[in-house]
Amino acid sequence: MKSPIDYFSGIKDPRVERTKEHLLSDVIFITIAAVICGAETWNEIELYGKTKEPWLRKYLSLTNGIPSHDTFNRVYSLLDPKELEKSFVNWVKDVSELTEGEIVSIDGKSIRGSRKHHSKSMVHMVSAWAHQNHMVLGQVKTSEKSNEITAIPRLLEIIAIKGCIVTIDAMGCQTEIAKKIIQKEADYVLAVKGNQGNLEQDLNYTMKICKPVDTYKDTDAGHGRIETRKCSVYSDLSNIENADKWENLKTIVRVESIRHIKSTGQQQKETRLYITSLEPSAKKIAETIRAHWGIENSLHWVLDVAFNEDHSSKTNPNAVENFSIINRIALNLVKNETSKKVGVKSRRLNAGWDNDYLIKILRN
Repeated sequence: MKSPIDYFSGIKDPRVERTKEHLLSDVIFITIAAVICGAETWNEIELYGKTKEPWLRKYLSLTNGIPSHDTFNRVYSLLDPKELEKSFVNWVKDVSELTEGEIVSIDGKSIRGSRKHHSKSMVHMVSAWAHQNHMVLGQVKTSEKSNEITAIPRLLEIIAIKGCIVTIDAMGCQTEIAKKIIQKEADYVLAVKGNQGNLEQDLNYTMKICKPVDTYKDTDAGHGRIETRKCSVYSDLSNIENADKWENLKTIVRVESIRHIKSTGQQQKETRLYITSLEPSAKKIAETIRAHWGIENSLHWVLDVAFNEDHSSKTNPNAVENFSIINRIALNLVKNETSKKVGVKSRRLNAGWDNDYLIKILRN
């Protein structure tokens, strides 16, 4: 199997020829290796390179030594993120083995540190997360959360999801997004709120006058609470206005949850509604909906806690987007090296200490 680094060798170098002192492939290799080992800033990447220079020379030309932090900054500020993203997606398509029914969750995350001085805007990344493979399949940038509606179709266009079940929150509950997912030979489960005309009202009315065709109930305890969830599914679509506009719509869903807080004795109730192209199997749909939150726990939370992404001080839009792609490359590699039964942070530390283990990660 090719190293992921091989997939980035064909990226177009944006620099003027006379200013090139370091190969672009060397810059990218050092960056990925450094980020795997815990680097978060251009200065730290330079320091990593200088510290590991004898080892890096086994694999790289380094004709002019290790690039400076200014060089790393300049290269990633000039590099077209679409070039890096394309290589990233091609690598993921080759190494991921998405099985029939793989749950792919799509959600956005703001990089708070990217907000410029006196500006309210920040870079917002919309990512696709494969639940079983524990991999980021791709991502696209948007200027703010409200633009996820236009970003999601672009993301669906570039990733491979045939045979998968795509889950998206209410922002992505759009007829064109449902159509795009079906065109890609996948299924959808879309959360419904009041952003789609009378859809939420029609779902509530149907659930009031019709009986569910199937139900599923489960309970779990942990973190000082006991939560019970009941999933009810309905196949009668006759009361849904313009139901035919939702490509391949088969089932509407209600999930009722009751959360009991042990320390206070309080109860919290919540009801969520969904539409889906899946057959009305309550257990399967309930498990799919629950799996959607894996993108928060396994991707967004890890990027914030283990990779410290929210505290990044990079403000150049290209640099922010490119470095977020590097973070996700590193995360995919680290998560899929499972010989050591420790967390992401410990694996990254181990990679920094042990060059052989780093190579093992890079060859995933």
